[in-house]
Amino acid sequence: MLKRTALLATAVIAAALALTAPAATAAVPAPPAGFTTVWSDDFNGTANTLPSSSNWIFDIGHNYPGGAANWGTGEIAYHTNSTQNVSLDGNGNLRITPRRDSAGNWTSARIETQRTNFAAPAGGVVRFESRIQLPNVTGAAAQGIWPAFWSLGEAFRGNYTNWPGVGEIDVLENVNGQNTVHGTLHCGVAPGGPCNEFSGLSGSRSNLSPSPQAGFHTYAVELDRSTSPEQLRWYVDGQQFFTVNANQMDATTWNNATHHGFFLILNVAIGGSWPGNPTAQTASGVPMIVDYVTVSQKNGGGTTPPPTGGGNRDAYSTIQAESFDSQSGTQVVDGNKLGYISNGDWAQFQGVKFGTTPARTFVAKVASGAASGVSGLIEVRLDSRTAAPVSTIAVGNTGGWTSYRDVPGALSGVTGTHDVYLTFTSGQPSDFVDLDSFTFRN
Repeated sequence: MLKRTALLATAVIAAALALTAPAATAAVPAPPAGFTTVWSDDFNGTANTLPSSSNWIFDIGHNYPGGAANWGTGEIAYHTNSTQNVSLDGNGNLRITPRRDSAGNWTSARIETQRTNFAAPAGGVVRFESRIQLPNVTGAAAQGIWPAFWSLGEAFRGNYTNWPGVGEIDVLENVNGQNTVHGTLHCGVAPGGPCNEFSGLSGSRSNLSPSPQAGFHTYAVELDRSTSPEQLRWYVDGQQFFTVNANQMDATTWNNATHHGFFLILNVAIGGSWPGNPTAQTASGVPMIVDYVTVSQKNGGGTTPPPTGGGNRDAYSTIQAESFDSQSGTQVVDGNKLGYISNGDWAQFQGVKFGTTPARTFVAKVASGAASGVSGLIEVRLDSRTAAPVSTIAVGNTGGWTSYRDVPGALSGVTGTHDVYLTFTSGQPSDFVDLDSFTFRN
């Protein structure tokens, strides 16, 4: 999405401007076999409201603060957080709508996930997927329209100068209303380098039926670190159409581009180096419609470690973090830890037996390599994620993500048997802790 060369197409406008009826929706699907859903947004909500600010950041203007002008692509639209440009439709969809005003100025929208830690674990796989209908215009009416679903390496956020080395994986791009969709990896250096920048390593799929403008399709990419060589695979409606292998470049370039977290982006650009600028015939007010976005993960060895507690845990023995019964947002790291933990994540451990002597201390074995000023809380709640915490510990940088230490916290005299919820809270969206295990003491 950051740089490309120009393409063109031709056709008609009338059908697109009539696109006002509610769009078909589908629930967020179950993940593929062996995968676990780690994050999703189904875009349910009241019509003409913004998508959740807990899930999404709204990019504003023509560039990141201090970043390249026109988002580095030459696109011309001013991005807003106005519901005229980005809103729920009340029928389970998100609409990103580019508009031209009476003076000929364009506005549109670009949103990014709050989370930046969507990663393939060592020996595992991460999958980004969305069901999308592109703006329903073709030909002259589509000139300069550039919708996309894509991702950037987490180190780009706040830096904005380390592209393309930090990695960019474009799940879906389309220009000028063509019946062709593109998937791309950007990496290395620009211009040139192992990813042939500014074009990137790119594949495409054409002649979809219905066209990507006339109907919904499911677009996905998998970053697979369980194969040798490691691999990126692109899919439309479950059919693979493009692959990039790690051995197509040197190991350092591949690792820098892929061995880390990513954040996801949805946007409709207007103009730029690839599609060229819009004309007076370019249609205004025709949205890209997004049914859902989901991230799923397969851990090393090909399966998600099963819960080992089974509702029969001793509170005073070590409880391994990866033995959770359910969780949201975390990832199993190295097969025996919970990692990539950030604000809003949680894990449930069923049937923890405290007995009749009150437990007074909670101890968590944690590590953190979070940046200066990034910290958070681990809270213990009983039987409900919304119950009042019975213990809270603060976690900051411990000296690195492999530097584990036991951190104790006072506990309010717990007895009996309970489902234990560990909830994670931080004032920043960045990862702040990895959890190895925990226990309780009298």
